[in-house]
Amino acid sequence: MAKPNYSFEKRQREIAKKKQQEQKDARKREEREAARAGSDNAAKTPASDQ
Repeated sequence: MAKPNYSFEKRQREIAKKKQQEQKDARKREEREAARAGSDNAAKTPASDQ
């Protein structure tokens, strides 16, 4: 019977965790940029009407 390769399994878990964290960071970054763009548009709109 083959011996389990715990190092491989651990590395795969680490890779999955890192990928999940990167996706979370990207989602947060997009939300921040959208909020910033929304506030920039709101600030510019009244100024352009004058």
